[in-house]
Amino acid sequence: MPLIVVIDDDAGTRMLVTQVLKKEGHEVMEADDGAKGLELIREFRPDVVVSDIQMPQLDGFEVLDRVRNDDALATTAVILLTSLQDRTHMRQGMTTGADDYLTKPFAPQELREAVNAQLNKLTRAEAMRAQVVGKAVQLALVEQGQKISDLYEMRMAQSLSQQWPETGTVQDNDKFASASVLFADMRDYGLWTQCLSGPELSDIVKRLYSSVGDTVYLFGAHYMQFVGDGMLCVFVDANDTRSVNHGLRAMRAALGLADATKRIDAYVRQRFAERGLPNFSLGVAVHSGPVAFARLDGLIGRSGQTTPIGDTVATALRLFQGQPPLDWTIAASVQATRLVTGAVRTGRRALVQVAGRAKPLDTVEIVGLA
Repeated sequence: MPLIVVIDDDAGTRMLVTQVLKKEGHEVMEADDGAKGLELIREFRPDVVVSDIQMPQLDGFEVLDRVRNDDALATTAVILLTSLQDRTHMRQGMTTGADDYLTKPFAPQELREAVNAQLNKLTRAEAMRAQVVGKAVQLALVEQGQKISDLYEMRMAQSLSQQWPETGTVQDNDKFASASVLFADMRDYGLWTQCLSGPELSDIVKRLYSSVGDTVYLFGAHYMQFVGDGMLCVFVDANDTRSVNHGLRAMRAALGLADATKRIDAYVRQRFAERGLPNFSLGVAVHSGPVAFARLDGLIGRSGQTTPIGDTVATALRLFQGQPPLDWTIAASVQATRLVTGAVRTGRRALVQVAGRAKPLDTVEIVGLA
């Protein structure tokens, strides 16, 4: 039974929310101010928090901030309730990490839909987490196999990744007029393979998969797939993410990957200080546009699975291979940055000639949230 914590200093609103959720079969705990609500969250680890913004002790933004900055609670879904119409409050909640908004007064059906959407997202997140764990196990098994088997698997992954943008049969119900594609892979991977043994490199790659997988599912990726030392993700707008558009979630995921990279680099510096390795870094590309999904029937081991295809996907995959080469951590197309105007800080700008495109891609460096 899902556990939901409701925080609101207005007794009438608190009672309404509680009754609606209990009728849905959820277990509900209540608090009449932010401080008490935060205590309940820390003690009972709820699936969803429904919190008013304006409250004594701690307001809703402060509760949200403390939840997001607590490693044990950071993935908790938070829905904010507000009677304020000021867009600055909406933006503050988005950049702080709110999962959804409800504006008072709201209908019981709106509350049910918002909570159920977050619970459904949790189910998908668990599936993605299982994928990350499964990939780590697979890597460990490959390391124990023969060298020729390892080489075969690597070539197969590279072959499939090259085919993805063009192959498959598109299903009519798997087309998105607007989506954001994120592709991240290790820089200087060939150099790392020369300087580290198989088990040492496997340890680092498994740490990368675990860290970036957790980061991406936190921001509600619609699709995630590991490809060799890289990861391809697609973000789309859906019922459970309508308060934060796919472009902003992709940008926040990219910045989260940059932070995760720093932690892995610190681990490498500590463990392999004497190897003279380059800094551990990722190249993260973000591009927005139409995306379709195709079945991979007929490809070895891929029957019944789907993969994203189209120019948007191909451009994201090839952006860091373009000319001039970029030394940025996060590179986003202008199409992607237009979706998050005012929400991110940008740095350098360049026209990048990407293979397969007639015109250079106007590209911007993303350096942080606004």
